[in-house]
Order: sequence, then C-alpha cells, then structure tokens
Amino acid sequence: MTNDDLRPLLFSIAYRMVGSVGDAEDLVQEAFLRMHREQQEGTEIASAKAFLTTVVTRLSIDHLRSARVRREEYVGEWLPEPLLVDPDPGPADHAEIGDTLSLAFLVLLESLSPLERAVFLLHDVFGYSFAEIGQVVDKSEDNCRQIALRARRAVDAGRPRFDPSEEERRRVAERFFAALVGDASDIAALLSEDVVMHGDGGGKAPALARALKGADRVSRLWANFAKQGVRLGGTIRPATVNGQPGAVFLTGDGLVISVVSVDVVDGKVSEIRSIVNPDKLRHVGEVADLAALIRLRPDTAAP
Repeated sequence: MTNDDLRPLLFSIAYRMVGSVGDAEDLVQEAFLRMHREQQEGTEIASAKAFLTTVVTRLSIDHLRSARVRREEYVGEWLPEPLLVDPDPGPADHAEIGDTLSLAFLVLLESLSPLERAVFLLHDVFGYSFAEIGQVVDKSEDNCRQIALRARRAVDAGRPRFDPSEEERRRVAERFFAALVGDASDIAALLSEDVVMHGDGGGKAPALARALKGADRVSRLWANFAKQGVRLGGTIRPATVNGQPGAVFLTGDGLVISVVSVDVVDGKVSEIRSIVNPDKLRHVGEVADLAALIRLRPDTAAP
C-alpha cells in the first residue's frame, strides 16, 4: 500500500478524532513528515500503515486534550467542521460509514475521553484488533478491550437513529429544502414534533444561542430565514454533509452563508444542524460576511 493509498484512511481517523477538516489534514501531513524524518535518519519502518496510524492517533489525542479548554470557552453550541465529500463505497457500506461520520455521531463522541475515542474508533469503526490498538496507544490488549467496552456503552446509549433507507433520507431532505420557498406550514409538515435545531456561529457569526426545539418554533424560524434568503437572491445547493443529506446556503453571488445537515427518522426531519462559523466554512468556499448581510437587512436571520 502506497503513501497515497494510506492518506484517505489516516484522514478518516484524524477527522473523526478531532472534528476539523483543516486540523485533520495538518495531523496527517505531520505524520508523513515524521515518517520521512525517521527514514532519513536510517530507521527501518516495517509497516508504514502501523507507523502512520500510531502517529496520527497520538497526535489526535494530544490535539483533543488541548482542545478541551477551548471547547469549554466556545461561544454557543459547538459542531464539527462539515465534510462535504461523498463516501466512495457502495450502498451497503455507505450508510454505515455515513452514520459514523455524521455530525450527530461526532458530537456524541465528544462525551468520550480522547483515549476512549481513539480506542473505540480504531476498533469499532476501522476494524483494528485490540493487539494493534495496544501498540498505537501504548496500553495492554486487555486494557484496550475494557476501554472499548466502556466507550461502546456510552456511545450506544446516545447513538443517533436514522432512517435505514438512504433514499428515504434524501427524499425527505429534498422536500424540506424545497419547502423553504413555501410557507411555514409546508416546512412544519416535514418536521417531527420534537425536532431540534442546532446552530454554530462560534461567536463569529449570528446564530442560535442554544438549541431550538419543536416543529412550530423551528418551522417559523426557517420560514423567516427563507423569505429573507429570497430577498437577497440566495440559493440552496444540495450536498452530502458528513454522509447525511444536507445543503450549502449561498448568497446571490455564490458566497457561502452556511452548511446545513438534516437527520431523518420515521420519514420526518428530526434534527437540523446549521454551521455559520466562518472559520469552519473556509474549506467549502469563499464565506459571506453574515453580520454585514444582516446590517443591510436588519430582519434577516441566520438558520
């Protein structure tokens, strides 16, 4: 397996660990640099995959430990950076991979310690043996097995539920985004009664201060935003966001306003996550100044 073949795997591990596209890319690059330095110094590396997995995982654990303080000081709700790359596998694997990549799942992983997160992901998502994981995290095989069990219990207790049919998810999502040109009743009909809306502005763009719950409140918010979007000449571009149906919201001149992901359960939208923090959108495209748009249109609201 060549280095280029290993990059997607290493990025997948790093991104699920740290929840940031840019940071994951940096961690993978640092792992390759370290391997190159070791080889330049004459170190014989028996398995590039094992070496790079170990470095990426340990760097990710260190990154998460330093990020804990920043997360505690974060303004508003924290959501991972959206990933808009469709998984490559076929339909049978697509749903499984998409579910472990979803924003909901990544938020759930925040409840684990960095070590628990690493052991759980390497074993349950990427199929590493406990013996291999022990070498990565410098723990015994039995210890890793216990860590994974503890982490799995925590994850299973809060694991997000999605409609099993990818086609159904996309059909409902398409209807939801299409309804944004209608009225609140069109939107409300597609929402579960206990739908939850999350917004991440990070204190750098106007966003919800806390999660909004209930079909009536959420539909009215979206109806208001949709009206303002029409006035601004905005567009909605369908996208696969972290393996789930979603969309990129754009200004009339193509600047990114937000990335939105929806979870679908029992044929209804059950959760909506909107990321407007410009720091988390720069890899998607040139980002609009949402605060400036709102100053131009004081009645404009961000989803």
